[in-house]
Amino acid sequence: MAGTLSALEIEDLVTVRDVSAVAQRLEMVRRIATEIAEYVVELGTDGRLLALQLDELIAGVEPERELVVRDYVPEPTAKRSRTVDEALHELNVLTHAELLELATVARAMGYTGSPETLDSAVSPRGFRLLAKVPRLPGAIIDRLVEHFGGLQKLLAASVDDLQTVDGVGEARARSVREGLSRLAESSILERYV
Repeated sequence: MAGTLSALEIEDLVTVRDVSAVAQRLEMVRRIATEIAEYVVELGTDGRLLALQLDELIAGVEPERELVVRDYVPEPTAKRSRTVDEALHELNVLTHAELLELATVARAMGYTGSPETLDSAVSPRGFRLLAKVPRLPGAIIDRLVEHFGGLQKLLAASVDDLQTVDGVGEARARSVREGLSRLAESSILERYV
């Protein structure tokens, strides 16, 4: 599901429905992992192998969940504003039945959640894909997103454009440019092959 979202982000075809579906699945996996972890505790030493398998299966789910929310929480307006922490909390407190409704998940993230809203186009800020670029510190990711304002502008940025960001020298700019290009290429290939 996250791979499909990456391909849609590269092509700038993401809708609120797509984002809500990914957020929904990530939250479900997080909840299932929490429940299984409780069973592992009950199993004691017999649950060691299961604990290792669980850790391997859910590695990266929590950071991915936060990055999706950081990318897609709507910009604050006079009518509504929701921080990343508030959106994550809202997803946390959804009942199991509410979590099954994409419109409710969209509302938890800060969208209106109407059927029309679910089909609205949205653009990521770029946190999630930049986090996949090797050896790129979080502070630099934040500065890049703040400077360019969105993934499409980041994808279109040249090495020289990237160097205008504080802390991004020529080597790091090339690394970002090449990393995003590789991610774009592999996401598109993954989707259509």
